[in-house]
Amino acid sequence: MWHRCRPPKEWISHEEVHDRPDSSSFPSGHTAAGVAFSTAVAAVWPWAGAACGVPAVMVAAERVHTGAHYPSDVAVGAALGLAAAALVHRAPRLAMRLLR
Repeated sequence: MWHRCRPPKEWISHEEVHDRPDSSSFPSGHTAAGVAFSTAVAAVWPWAGAACGVPAVMVAAERVHTGAHYPSDVAVGAALGLAAAALVHRAPRLAMRLLR
């Protein structure tokens, strides 16, 4: 969404640091997608949404651990995912209001 360089390679102490993408790091699209999916599922099937939340959190942690994102990239990605799921959940009611 915005151009932001990835964390410096020197900050990462493992071999995977060379496999990072060259694209912008802000926000984390992987985290946004995982949180949006988990939240959307939780709205209609709470226990399954909670189960889906575990891999979403693991993806977010992995993105920081591998040096692909700063923690703020992941936090904003999660916020965008929550907002997207909320919008999709409320869209039918909003559409009905507009059509009346």
